[in-house]
Amino acid sequence: QVQLVESGGGLVQAGGSLRLSCAASGSIFSRYAMGWFRQAPGKQRELVARITSGGNTNYADSVKGRFTISRDNAKNTMFLQMNSLEPEDTAVYYCAAWRTLGVPDYWGQGTQVTVSS
Repeated sequence: QVQLVESGGGLVQAGGSLRLSCAASGSIFSRYAMGWFRQAPGKQRELVARITSGGNTNYADSVKGRFTISRDNAKNTMFLQMNSLEPEDTAVYYCAAWRTLGVPDYWGQGTQVTVSS
């Protein structure tokens, strides 16, 4: 079992930056692929970025060049550095973990990110 807790959300002006953190506990963090999803009001949840246990990353086209996902296995923590934020980035951001391919096996409770214009 894995427990995921996000932090770092908040209100920021367009063009600003935020850093989200996801603290994991309860299992062997380093073996899991990790990622960030987001869900805006009235929209489907979408994958923003994903990082494998080996450190390979992939990003949604909408955030490439602006967001960076990383992980610190020694601290059981994953990060999402978000730069050049846009109002369209406003959403609840969720941390997720995969034991294998497919849909995530574990989810955090979400953290709100609001970007004002």
